[in-house]
Amino acid sequence: MTTKKQLLLTAFLLISVFFFFEYSATDIIIQDFFFDKASASWLLSHKNGSLLDMLFYTGIKAVLIGFGTAMLVLYIYSFRNTPKGLALKGYRRGLFVVWTALLTVPLLIGALKAATNTPCPCHFTRYGGEYPHIKVLDTMPTYITKKFKCFPAGHASGGFALLSLFFLFKTQRNRQRAIFAALGIGWSMGLYKMVIGDHYLSHTLITMIMSWFIILLIYKISSLLHQK
Repeated sequence: MTTKKQLLLTAFLLISVFFFFEYSATDIIIQDFFFDKASASWLLSHKNGSLLDMLFYTGIKAVLIGFGTAMLVLYIYSFRNTPKGLALKGYRRGLFVVWTALLTVPLLIGALKAATNTPCPCHFTRYGGEYPHIKVLDTMPTYITKKFKCFPAGHASGGFALLSLFFLFKTQRNRQRAIFAALGIGWSMGLYKMVIGDHYLSHTLITMIMSWFIILLIYKISSLLHQK
């Protein structure tokens, strides 16, 4: 399948999933499993410096930043006329896609979060918050002046940006491993934010699809920058 067709298919999937969740109660049905009504608390609570924080929040973010920096260094090194540089030349386009995705995907998702002004589950009165359930297309009541940044899921975007590794590897087996690893990391980050009340399922699912769409765009652009 060509990149153009993948972009169209991904865009269709993104729109379909968005409207499915926007006009259904699926998010609430699933989010109820993560909230204990008896104790009025989420299954997990986020604590800075805790093991869970290191594994699924602060620590993994630092690892992704370090990994993205390493990809950029390798990309720059691939232009050197040395044995190692020449060896990396065949991976140059893939390295470009990976480090660009690790930079661009979180930035674009973060910008969208600020624009949508959508509350998190923890803000909802059903889960002990102060506000009604407000979806992306809902009109924000005039009495609510607080600004929300909960849609889509920004934290998981760093993990899903690793889907770009698909374009780095050459063999089908390694590409499959890269996809599974990226999905594992992205969903572990996304599910952590769900069980602490920061995101609904749709937030993470939309982030995953949108991340892949952005990566495809980067790959398309990379063909213009790395013509043989």
